[in-house]
Amino acid sequence: MSRDSRRLSSNLNLGRLKFRSTSFQATRVSDSIAICEITKSFGSNRVLHEVSLSVRAGEFVSLVGPSGCGKSTLLRIIAGLSRQDSGSITLGGRAVDELSPHQRRVAMVFQNFALYPHMTVRENVATPLRMSRLGPIERQPWLGALIPGRTARLVAIEREVRALCDTLGLGSLLDRKPGQLSGGQRQRVALARAMVREPSVFLMDEPLSNLDAKLRLQVRDDIAELHRRLGATFVYVTHDQIEAMTLSDRVAVMDAGRILQLGTPAELYANPSCLAVARFIGSPPISVLTLAFDGRGRTDLAGHPLVLHGLESRSAGPLSIGIRPEHLKIATTVGGDQSSDRVSLPARVCRAENHGADWVLALEAEAVEPGLLLCRVPSDALPSGIGVGAWVTASFRPSEALVFEPGGRRLAARLHRLGSAACVPSGAG
Repeated sequence: MSRDSRRLSSNLNLGRLKFRSTSFQATRVSDSIAICEITKSFGSNRVLHEVSLSVRAGEFVSLVGPSGCGKSTLLRIIAGLSRQDSGSITLGGRAVDELSPHQRRVAMVFQNFALYPHMTVRENVATPLRMSRLGPIERQPWLGALIPGRTARLVAIEREVRALCDTLGLGSLLDRKPGQLSGGQRQRVALARAMVREPSVFLMDEPLSNLDAKLRLQVRDDIAELHRRLGATFVYVTHDQIEAMTLSDRVAVMDAGRILQLGTPAELYANPSCLAVARFIGSPPISVLTLAFDGRGRTDLAGHPLVLHGLESRSAGPLSIGIRPEHLKIATTVGGDQSSDRVSLPARVCRAENHGADWVLALEAEAVEPGLLLCRVPSDALPSGIGVGAWVTASFRPSEALVFEPGGRRLAARLHRLGSAACVPSGAG
């Protein structure tokens, strides 16, 4: 079977991203990506600092981080749209630093759409297929009609374009031009144009940023289904941690032009390498409190004596602990939970948000610094009478807190109440 025949045998079923032809999947090639010590500056501003990252063939990796951290710049370097100052990029074991974007067999979805303004939606989405399946003469309106098989190829292209556009809610917009579309509609066209190709690597730069909440969920599911069906390599840039955590095999958290940590969503949440990662991953974000460490394995929190196992030889000084919102428990009774393995803090509710299945409470604890605690409580477990201005008792197990040094590095230490069952020498570390 010829290459063109194999391509023509593939088809998108209407309504869902499902590929019915096994020959289509057999021709799919997924490339691994190796990024080695990439640096990039714009003038005197260094935006990437010797960034290294390996993405396995068929893996879905997201780059997350605050605006300006360098994630989009790194994506453009992978695509060949920007040139790094130093370092190298390989795709599938092949060095691509000297290759143009179209030679790298990648498809990219831009945040700013990058559509052809003079073409209709149908023509924008079909362009990659027309360029790959039709020869130069076949693309000519009059001469192309003389080429045998051209009509069948055009029909197949139209069928695939319409199926994909129907899936993305663009079926009624096929004859409109980008200037006649909303921002969200234009982003969906850009997404469709990349999805209709057969690249070895998909590069996506915040493709859902201009979609409304309902459509964002739908297109997110479509991207996940596309990855599952094709097994292609995806590198996905977003500032939305929910997108990254739900779509990705692994997530790279970036800040100030560096990768702080690379790991599975579960690893990043449970074992952040530093305070910046702990603060970025998790919604609502982690609460951070400052402690004074005495250099002998002891500290104190609002009158509760605590022991830090694993830091017995560390010099005295300030430390920080992070408490996830779901690890805080609240009560309206005076004194709260007085069990030996919990620390209780009096706090005032300064904000209460109803999220449907649960409530998020912002608590102001006067006895600790900086004092702001975020607590997530299931709606059916929220004590009655709690509202803004109410006084509550917030408690947590010290063993669930994460410990950080002043510079933000995570410390391999466990916190326990002095005298609790867990606070024994044999359990240290």
